[in-house]
Amino acid sequence: MRSAILLMLPLLAACATSAIPTPNRPTSQGNVSRPATPPPQVVRPAPSSGAFRAPRVISMPGLEGIIGKNETALANIFGPPRLSVKEGDARKLQFAGEACVLDVFLYPLAPRAEPSATYVDARRASDGLDVDRAACVAALRRR
Repeated sequence: MRSAILLMLPLLAACATSAIPTPNRPTSQGNVSRPATPPPQVVRPAPSSGAFRAPRVISMPGLEGIIGKNETALANIFGPPRLSVKEGDARKLQFAGEACVLDVFLYPLAPRAEPSATYVDARRASDGLDVDRAACVAALRRR
């Protein structure tokens, strides 16, 4: 009798165990278990030399009235920006209309100076394709 019970123990043990799901494998219910979420990554800013670096200033025909202007002067030309993003001592202003979207990038030209427009990018509002920058400036300028 004891030998019969000993022979049945493995069978009983097989009935009593539950399936342990393995990562990304279907369980007996058909669900896929997910691996544990990785911990969030810490973002560290790049080391800075601390020395001021003067920005490159774009020079194109039709942009003379924009390049070198500060945020207030640009708002007087185009109206209030749709978007204003500050990052460190730099700023990006976005002006938009039916014809195009204009991004104006402002950087200080000297240490601790007020940021002024140094670069302009333009694209169509409908599909994001590049357009002539000077034409976009003309289209968005307040009359």
